[in-house]
Parts: sequence; structure tokens; C-alpha cells
Amino acid sequence: MVNKGNNMSESAFLILQDGSIYHGIPFGHTESIFGEVVFNTSMTGYQEMLTDPSYAGQIVVPTYPLIGNYGISGYSNESKNIQVSGLVVRQYCPEPSHTDSIQTISDFLKSQNIPGISEIDTRAVTKRIRKNGVMMGGIAIGLSEKEAQELIRKTPDYDELDYVNKVSTKEIYNWNTGLKDVESLEPKLKILVSDFGLKYNILRILRNKGCSVEVFPSNTSASELLERNPDGIMLSPGPGNPELLDYTAKMTKDLLGRVPIMGICMGNQVLGKALGGKTYKLKFGHRGSNHPVKDLLTNRVYITSQNHGYAIDADSLPDEVELTHISMNDLHVEGLRHKSLPAISIQYHAEASPGPKDNEYIFDQFLNMVKESQ
Repeated sequence: MVNKGNNMSESAFLILQDGSIYHGIPFGHTESIFGEVVFNTSMTGYQEMLTDPSYAGQIVVPTYPLIGNYGISGYSNESKNIQVSGLVVRQYCPEPSHTDSIQTISDFLKSQNIPGISEIDTRAVTKRIRKNGVMMGGIAIGLSEKEAQELIRKTPDYDELDYVNKVSTKEIYNWNTGLKDVESLEPKLKILVSDFGLKYNILRILRNKGCSVEVFPSNTSASELLERNPDGIMLSPGPGNPELLDYTAKMTKDLLGRVPIMGICMGNQVLGKALGGKTYKLKFGHRGSNHPVKDLLTNRVYITSQNHGYAIDADSLPDEVELTHISMNDLHVEGLRHKSLPAISIQYHAEASPGPKDNEYIFDQFLNMVKESQ
């Protein structure tokens, strides 16, 4: 929910649903905004975070204290637009230093009407969310505390809205950006991507591994996808509550056994639902680029990039589904596969952006599975 403020000299504060208030200085677009407040522990990659569709409807609080120091580049966006509702930082850097910087983070936010607020004790905000759980809140500019509290009450709860439908592409498109030497990338596989709120790096990786890549709206049916004669189908990451996505689970269930499938993040939860599993909301989610995950098939631990507020209930999965990855922080489900059908998924972001690239091997596993199914 948006509420207009007047100017930079007006009072600005972050307010949480529990009534806690943190005063600061506005930057970017000077307009109040309300949504779910979450924190991210990555030390770099703020541009990728800002443009990650999985943050739709959320106000993001980076725990790293200095944001904006290397500016905004012309190549680091993970979608067409800024996706966060607002940005809360400890210190905003108005004079970035990087040869590739084309604008400040404040100008970037302002260009797309996204408010930011600085001089906030982000560690205190993070500790409160870790203790009490994720909650609604807002960046209030030119409002009284009473007005801001009333606007929070009027803002629809994050869990109630289908954000996948909001961020998914409305039109089918082919991805050709960032292609390397195509002649050396044979054989070419035809991979269709169901867009729940994908990041561009998924498309870059698939294309650079020799695949033709076509992206489809989230509400595309299984029959429409199969008409394209795909070699494999990718279920992308995305924002919001997976329990609202019965239509994507039905699409996935109709595809099982007919074409190889891989899911990432929201795609993991959708595949889990299609296989009969249930999901639940985490207390404060996993968002950062330093989360350890154990690959149960190799017993190796990887450091992963994560951005999700929901997880699959392991006890709800049927016997024909095998867990392949678990979180080393809280042991929740980080990956699964069907024991007899070509279907795998992971909860973390193998495409990184930001974060470590150690986990791109999952894409190779998927493409090998696709080849073996031909």
C-alpha cells in the first residue's frame, strides 16, 4: 500500500506491526509504503536483490551496514524492474565508487518510485524479526505514528495475495541475451520456463549451456506447454504464499511423467505440492548468500544463496519422493526428487545473483536427466 508524503524535510520512520518505530532519513522516492518487512544477510548484491521478483510486496532490510557504495550498473538487474516495495538501510552511500556505476542507488529507486530510508538500526530491526517473526510494516514519510499504524491495519496481509500472478510475464518470449559461442554448445535442448517470478540468471545459465529457452506465464496450462514439444521444463522461483498456487501445482501434476521437470525455490514448493506435499511459513525466512545446505546424495555441504519465506513439510511428502538436500541451519527441506519420474527441485538459488556459484551443478544434473529421458 502506497501513501504520499510531501518532502525530504518531513519526518520519516520505519514502523513494524508490533508498534516498534525506528526514525531515519528518507532517500529515493519520498512516498510512504507498506508491506511485509524482511531482512537479508548478503554483504553484496543489493542491485540483484532490488530486482529479484521474489521480493515483490516486501520491504527489504539488508543487515550489511553500508549500501550503495558501488552504485548501480547497467548489467546487474535480475528482472526488468525494481521488485521490492521499499529499502531500509543503516547507511546510504550517495557517492558510489565503481567504474561500472551509472547512477546512485537513490536515483535508481527514485526512477521507479520506490522509497528508501537510512540511518536505521538495521541490526535491531533484524533481531526483533528473528525474535518475534516476520511481520507487516512500512516506511512512513510525512505521516504521524497513528496514521502509519492505521495504514498497516488496512494493508492486505502478505500471505493473502497471489504475487506470482503479479510478477509473472504476461507474454511468451525467447531468451537470447548473454549467449556465448553457440556453435560450441551442441546439442541444443529445448527448455521451457514457467515464470513464477524468475531471475534472469536462470535463463542466462540455461542458454549458455546450449539450450533454447522460452518463457511462459505462470497460468499456462500443461497442455499448452506440451504442445511446444519441450525437452524439459523449469519451474522458476517467485514470491508469496505457495498455498495460493493450486493452479501451478495442477499444471505441474499434469506434466509429471510426460516431460522432465526441475524446480527452483517457489518451483520446489510447487513441485512438492504437485507430488502431494504441504507447505508452511517460516518464522522469519531464509534470505542471504551464506546458507549452508547438505547434498544428501553426496554428503557434501554447499554455501547457497536463498530467498524464501515458506518451506515444504517433509512429513507430508509421499514415499515415492526422496529428500536430496537439507538446510544445515534448521534441517528444513532444501531439495527433493521423485524416485521413478524425472523430476527434481531445490529450495535455494542455484543461479545465485547474488551469492556463490558453487551450485550451478544442479543445472547439469537437470540437463543430464533431460538427455537420459530422450
